Amino acid sequence: MKSFKSPGRHGYAVEVSPFVASTVACASSQYYGIAGCGTLLVLEQREADVSLVRSFDWSNGLFDVTWSENNEHVLVTAGGDGSLQIWDTANPQGLLQVLKGHTQEVYSVDWSQTQGENLVVSGSWDHTAKVWDPERCQLVSSLLGHEGVIYSTIWSPYIPACFASASGDGTLRVWDVKAGSCRLAIPAHRAEALSCDWCKYDQNVLVTGAVDCSLRVWDLRNIRNPLAQMVGHSYAIRRVKFCPFYKTVLASCSYDFTVRFWDYSKNQPLLETLEHHSEFVCGLDFNLHIPNQVVDCSWDETVKVFTPSCLAAQ
Repeated sequence: MKSFKSPGRHGYAVEVSPFVASTVACASSQYYGIAGCGTLLVLEQREADVSLVRSFDWSNGLFDVTWSENNEHVLVTAGGDGSLQIWDTANPQGLLQVLKGHTQEVYSVDWSQTQGENLVVSGSWDHTAKVWDPERCQLVSSLLGHEGVIYSTIWSPYIPACFASASGDGTLRVWDVKAGSCRLAIPAHRAEALSCDWCKYDQNVLVTGAVDCSLRVWDLRNIRNPLAQMVGHSYAIRRVKFCPFYKTVLASCSYDFTVRFWDYSKNQPLLETLEHHSEFVCGLDFNLHIPNQVVDCSWDETVKVFTPSCLAAQ
């Protein structure tokens, strides 16, 4: 396991570059994100360790990060001041543009995955999801419907102009940007839903993670009951990610300081529990370039890069 220490910066989100296997971005905040500034860390994993390539400071906490899908140097972060920041790692200044529109903290940001589309979606504590054109730096649409804080907004990897959101109102919603409306609202949990993600092998399957310590897998063709429910975490699930290499495998990280791996097709779905952090684990991503490699980050000021033994054995 490789580790990077960022003193005074508490990790909120990590994402591996879609272009470069060794490059990882981490959105971090001072003082646990309650006060102070934020820092975008651009890291490089080498054979034996993880090193800092560049860092960019922002005047408020940074809560999420996403890489551009068409420029290997560009990233977008989500700020505690209600703005999104567009960064260019090849630019000495770093900051390219600031997108303003939300009235409260932006907690999630994601760059569209489908071909020919170049959009960013953000989710905020102001209960809105907003879609942006990052090249024109324009707001495309603002979507209302959630009755609570939006914690997670993720583009479908298959369906153009479609994203999912998870909210403090307990619902999972699926949105159609062209129509400017919510296509589906699923009462996913009787607690705040903090994260969602799309299956990489089936355009109808998503997972949610919530404050009730459960993960639930949903099939959009039959939303009455979840396809699967997984329990094991002892505190809120902060982030869930479907594995890009196995259809039914997923990962979750939690305020219980653990990262867990699951296979929802199995009777005993919990594959492995990792306890390598000493604080809330907030960020989690699979490396698309290196099968089964995982990156996470925590409030304990570390970013870890590892391959869980349950996947190494597959």
